[in-house]
Amino acid sequence: DRVRRAVVPEGRDDARHAVTRFAVQERFGEDQREFATASLVECRLETGRTHQIRVHMAHIGHPVIGDPDYGLAFRTKANRLPEPLKSQVKAFSRQALHAWLLAFRHPTTHLTMRFEAPIPGDMEELVGGFRKL
Repeated sequence: DRVRRAVVPEGRDDARHAVTRFAVQERFGEDQREFATASLVECRLETGRTHQIRVHMAHIGHPVIGDPDYGLAFRTKANRLPEPLKSQVKAFSRQALHAWLLAFRHPTTHLTMRFEAPIPGDMEELVGGFRKL
């Protein structure tokens, strides 16, 4: 499905309700309050729409690093990064998006299913690069 998603006003015929709660865990670079270069964000989904996190983060001006569809705004910011972080970001070959915890109620047993996955090493290295700003 190559349809590009977008945030639209409620009430439009093509609007589908989608809610993402997010909290900034860390800010990296520049002022670190108002004008952070990048942020480590925890998102909690109340709905499960296609590309929901990617669309919502891009909509508020904080696209996911490495997102080829919604992350173009970060590419411009990446060009202003100091080396070696600039090269590290450009070499990051995927989206910097990771589901470390998934939990849901099983549709048949109604038991809560919970799955955890540690943050991959390449993503830890990327965060480490931003922490040096």
